[in-house]
Amino acid sequence: MAEQLRVAAGDGRLTAEELDHRLGIALTARTHRELAALTADLPGGSDQRRAVAARGLTGMDRIDSGSGSVKRTGRWVVPRRLEVRVASGKVMLDFTEAVVTHPAIQIDAYIRSGSLVIVTGPGMVVDATAVAVGSGEVKVRSPWGPQAPVTLRIGVTGEVTSGTITARPPRRTFLQWLRRMRQHLADK
Repeated sequence: MAEQLRVAAGDGRLTAEELDHRLGIALTARTHRELAALTADLPGGSDQRRAVAARGLTGMDRIDSGSGSVKRTGRWVVPRRLEVRVASGKVMLDFTEAVVTHPAIQIDAYIRSGSLVIVTGPGMVVDATAVAVGSGEVKVRSPWGPQAPVTLRIGVTGEVTSGTITARPPRRTFLQWLRRMRQHLADK
């Protein structure tokens, strides 16, 4: 039940406050009827419920991108293991606001001619040393420094034939850039 609620929050069907409220009720529920009421109003058919249940049992999710674009941003629930296959598209996994319930996750990436972008926050460490690279590229930027305590370890394995895997911090907005530029000019 908790996994269904987390997935619903990750899909944007529940707000963070609704997720916290429903998880609290789930922990004190005494009957199946009370538990069923927590997900009864969520959109999604029986196929989706079966997929959520299977994901909860295996702790694995799969993302396929042919020539399109797939983004996981905002509050999405991160499984223990992700399998990402990109033919000529782009997949972005933004962990800055994600709901992470594990200290480490594994990403199995198979990139043919597209790209996988992993956006990290402070304390998130990406290890992509086990990725086999053909004519592609793997770039890992960790600007947070050694002072930030490690909150999440992201292990990346797989293969890049002619695409790219990039792990980076979030990009600054124009307003953030402007403030930083003003501060830099004021310091001179």
